[in-house]
Amino acid sequence: MSYDVAVIGGGPGGYVAAIRAAQLGAKVLLIEKDQLGGVCLNQGCIPTKTLLKSAEKWHDLQQCNEFGLMADNIGFDFNLVNKRKSQVVEQMQKGIGQLIKSNGIDYKIGRASLTARNQISLNTNSGTEQYAARKIILATGSVPMGLPVPGSELPAVINSDQLLAMNQVPGNMVVIGAGAVGIEFAAIFQSFGCNVTVIEMLPNILPNIDNEIVKRMALLLRKQGINMLTNTRVTGIKPGNRGAIVEISNGTTTQQIETEKVLASIGRIPMVSGLGLDEVGIEYTSKGIKVNAKMETNVEGVYAIGDVTGEFMWAHAASAAGMIAAENACGQNVEVDYKAVPGCIYTTPEVAMVGLTEQEALAQEKEFKVSKFNFAANSKAVSMGETDGMVKIIADTITDEVLGMHILGAHASDLIMEGVLAIQNKLPVKAIAHTIHPHPSLSETIMECAHGINGAIVHQVKRKA
Repeated sequence: MSYDVAVIGGGPGGYVAAIRAAQLGAKVLLIEKDQLGGVCLNQGCIPTKTLLKSAEKWHDLQQCNEFGLMADNIGFDFNLVNKRKSQVVEQMQKGIGQLIKSNGIDYKIGRASLTARNQISLNTNSGTEQYAARKIILATGSVPMGLPVPGSELPAVINSDQLLAMNQVPGNMVVIGAGAVGIEFAAIFQSFGCNVTVIEMLPNILPNIDNEIVKRMALLLRKQGINMLTNTRVTGIKPGNRGAIVEISNGTTTQQIETEKVLASIGRIPMVSGLGLDEVGIEYTSKGIKVNAKMETNVEGVYAIGDVTGEFMWAHAASAAGMIAAENACGQNVEVDYKAVPGCIYTTPEVAMVGLTEQEALAQEKEFKVSKFNFAANSKAVSMGETDGMVKIIADTITDEVLGMHILGAHASDLIMEGVLAIQNKLPVKAIAHTIHPHPSLSETIMECAHGINGAIVHQVKRKA
């Protein structure tokens, strides 16, 4: 059978690309090897955020006395927590399925590979099928990176997919890697009573995040009870009575940590094997498939989007790239714009960022000003009892243009959109400062911080000269 557009991969990039191509009148085939929604829906964004919400509500129950409330005999059932997580995922899967069906997209389950520029071989449970497509979009995502440490094959060593499948909270866990995924899982399971130690070989947790935000976040995580060891390498893992013994070194001393589970969370790598890239002549490296601004590979008519390209491994970036690839596959001429890609880390409190960090602005020799505003000075944050955090804005000294925004605090993932819109549209910081924000609201933290670029913060005690 022949199609106008075939999409390989049904994650947040692939299914969005398929829908967009169908909207533009194309006859579309969508192929997924496992389940609709990809890693994001099934093993990433959605299940973790569902667990996090349960963890937050459990924390609220434990702290209810602060709000004049009383509760006795409180507790949680992790099986029920997991049941709700599965229900949410299933609901979202069904929703995507309905979208695919309503847009007239043909959907196939199986493992696909390219046999020619416009030819696809699909291996299914019932055999091999052949399809032709005028344009093909590769959206196969990524997989957890293997842990290059002796003993990593032990049963106690798990990845994020396996951790999400667990029906009980381990008594203790070592998390190897302090990136977004590792820190999120550490925060979630610590909230449910797991004794968590995070090991990071770099000097700081959350690499590539603004240093000031990282320092504050690290203090909060330690306050929550998470033990964090930076500048520390895992040298080996051995079987232990509890599960495993993790051997670590900071360069001067060595240590052993006995634990039930070891979460390997050192990053993800693009899923390029078995796609037939070499047979077709598509250029790729260990970092992913090479694409141009139109998301097209070096082979005409074949596009790649999302994690498989190794660029901005965020679900929202994949969806945006999927729209671009689909439009180009259907005859348009558009390019992706990555200058304002937000990043979010769903801890308590959240971290969100867009644009340049202060360190990047310095490295690029920008002339810039910095303003900061604490959540503790915001009336809504005080009333919510969520005063930990800050907003930080970096703006060009000459043009007043917003260069970067960084938020640590409640609902940071929602608030960051002001910074995204400002950077995407090259707005001056006064455009935020002089826009009336609702009161009381957390969004006022951003308005006040924007005023601060030019020394006009109202709700901040003036320091004596």
